[in-house]
Amino acid sequence: MHITRPPTRTLQIACATVAAALLATGCGRSADSADDNAPAKISSGKAKGKLVMWSMGDPDKALLSLAKKFEQQNPDVQVQITAVPWDAAHDKLTTSIAGGNTPDMSLIGSTWMAEMAAMNGFQATPASFQPSVFFPGQWDTTKYKNTSYGVPFIADTSVIYYRTDITTKAGIKGAPAGDWAGYLKDLKAIQATAGKQNPKLRHATHVLTGFNAWLFWLPMVWQQGGDIYDAGTKKFTFDSPAVAKALQYYSRIFKDKLSPNDKSDQGQNFQSGLIATVQQGASTGGNLHLNTPQLDSKWQTMPLPKGTQSAGLAGGSDLAVFKGAKNADAAWKFVKFLTDPKNLAAYGDATGNLPAAVQSWSEGKLNQNPKMAAFETQLKVTKAPPAITTWQQVADAIDSELEKLAYGKATVAQVEQTLQSKATSIGTGR
Repeated sequence: MHITRPPTRTLQIACATVAAALLATGCGRSADSADDNAPAKISSGKAKGKLVMWSMGDPDKALLSLAKKFEQQNPDVQVQITAVPWDAAHDKLTTSIAGGNTPDMSLIGSTWMAEMAAMNGFQATPASFQPSVFFPGQWDTTKYKNTSYGVPFIADTSVIYYRTDITTKAGIKGAPAGDWAGYLKDLKAIQATAGKQNPKLRHATHVLTGFNAWLFWLPMVWQQGGDIYDAGTKKFTFDSPAVAKALQYYSRIFKDKLSPNDKSDQGQNFQSGLIATVQQGASTGGNLHLNTPQLDSKWQTMPLPKGTQSAGLAGGSDLAVFKGAKNADAAWKFVKFLTDPKNLAAYGDATGNLPAAVQSWSEGKLNQNPKMAAFETQLKVTKAPPAITTWQQVADAIDSELEKLAYGKATVAQVEQTLQSKATSIGTGR
């Protein structure tokens, strides 16, 4: 799923690399206080001075275009945007926070927000930003200890892509069933056509195993009305009935041979007709259209199957202003500009990224594309992963145990017990 978590090494707080004297005071930053966490205030008037921002990935032409528009509206400001490769971004960000040498603002992978907020790296979000402007799950990605430290920019979530030419031959009219039991039944009907009505087909679906499998499994728990972590008690709940049901569903797909348990390319398999359905983010649709436009009429999207309720994962990237920003006022004004629904819609139209603001979906071209409707529906019911600084370690443990389940090397009960034990041992950090 695009951008939810960039492909990096297991996250490590850069505080571990600085001098012991700095470690004693939390990477050289003062301890959190009420004043530290007070929302920043944005002055009236136009932005002024030099504004330095880091973006992630390749140079972003659409972002640069918006920056020029911002400069035109604010003649006395100069915006400098530096692209940072995703695979180097985490360490660069944490090192800059630890050393007190940050830019004014940056795009931040949503699963990094809690870790870096705990390092006292970000300013609290000004009260002038209204949570209701954004999808609830996306706003929650900015939170740490019930305080927001950024503003959602790029949203991301996953939906089900399905090959209509394959599902039709399985007797499925329209989209596959929208609930777990019905969807599993439809997958079995699709699998029955492999090598027969659908000669190329090998598997009905392709569920991810290993690295980043948690992205696709965690919503299954939420769909059962449960969770893996209780923020009130600060305890993990992998030993809950909802987790057991989600693990059973995940395991059943492999036991019934509805999905391969290898790490072959899901997008390529879907494109080639080797699989009929796949759960992925918006970038998959963009790649399909770019690489195989002749298939545009042969695939569609649908929201994730629901259990007792609908749910999905809120990923993407947020905009944050650093505590050490030299021009915080201009930075927050630029954040306000970038997340204006009309500007965010224009950015989405130019890049294919999903806007995090609700109104942007009616401002741009997204609502004109029926293949995007499932994403808007899904974004309305997404949730953010636990806002704990040790989340990446817990996520890695989930990936490892799900892989055992997929290969039949552990039972649901064993995985459940192991995850509860490992997560409890890892803890929640600061």
